[in-house]
Amino acid sequence: MAKTLVHTDFNFEGQRSVYHGKVRDVYNINDDILVMVATDRISAFDVVLPKGIPGKGQVLNQIAASFLDATADIVPNWKLATPDPMVAVGVKCEGFPVEMIIRGYLTGSAWREYKNGCRELCGVKLPDGMRENERFPEPIITPTTKAEAGHDENISREEIIAQGLVSEEDYKVVEQYTRALYKRGSEIAASKGLILVDTKYEFGKRDGKVILMDEIHTPDSSRYFYAEGYEERFENGEPQKQLSKEFVRQWLIDNNFMGKEGQQVPEMTDEYCESVAARYIELYEEITGTKFERADENVDLAARIEKNVSEYLAQNKK
Repeated sequence: MAKTLVHTDFNFEGQRSVYHGKVRDVYNINDDILVMVATDRISAFDVVLPKGIPGKGQVLNQIAASFLDATADIVPNWKLATPDPMVAVGVKCEGFPVEMIIRGYLTGSAWREYKNGCRELCGVKLPDGMRENERFPEPIITPTTKAEAGHDENISREEIIAQGLVSEEDYKVVEQYTRALYKRGSEIAASKGLILVDTKYEFGKRDGKVILMDEIHTPDSSRYFYAEGYEERFENGEPQKQLSKEFVRQWLIDNNFMGKEGQQVPEMTDEYCESVAARYIELYEEITGTKFERADENVDLAARIEKNVSEYLAQNKK
């Protein structure tokens, strides 16, 4: 199997700290710049799976970078450069402790709650009589808290402001940016024959300005349907053809794993990991409309990243 990067332990010049997330490792340089390494780790049900997926980090990093560039005219974002296929470098922001989830269609966890009788989600009233995968009259925003550990929790606009998680003034800006990003993302998706079903954004502040952070519109943070056949499948009550990480979750469910205590992650053979890699490359090519050019697999990935990032930081010292 091709090489994967599942752990990093860099020590860049000016490094103050490092945060190891489920998929990304974030290095703080002089409390001013962040170096975000998209590893080949894969997570589902809040569990990091035991094997990496070849090329996955590059896929996620390059999709996110292309969408940050494609939306920079409507929302300021954190990105400065991509010195390596698996790395984005950007400005450090003070992050808001909420994730902005926007949904254009009733699916996933929202559908599960709706099916069980829920008619209000994160303070948003939902109309009666909707069906799975039906388009909302207008996209709805259903924020969650950002949990340090465990699961994120749904929260309403009013609760966010009342708890002081985000000021009312900043929340208005964040909400406006969320809708503008989803609109642009939906237009880009439509031009590729796709529907951007739902997605999430993270924001923070820098020098008093609200900034878009992290990744956007990747298959790890978003759900896509193929536009062709959507109406027909919806009318017939059939599952939609998806472009997301859902196929990994489904494989785990089929093998009796949903992240619950006592459950075992099924064996991830090399063949399975390569099949997941192929799906991620398909996602990349469908979403960006360009052919995926995998970086040299025969090099030491960590050494390549260390060299590229160190050179970038040296050239861009303040």
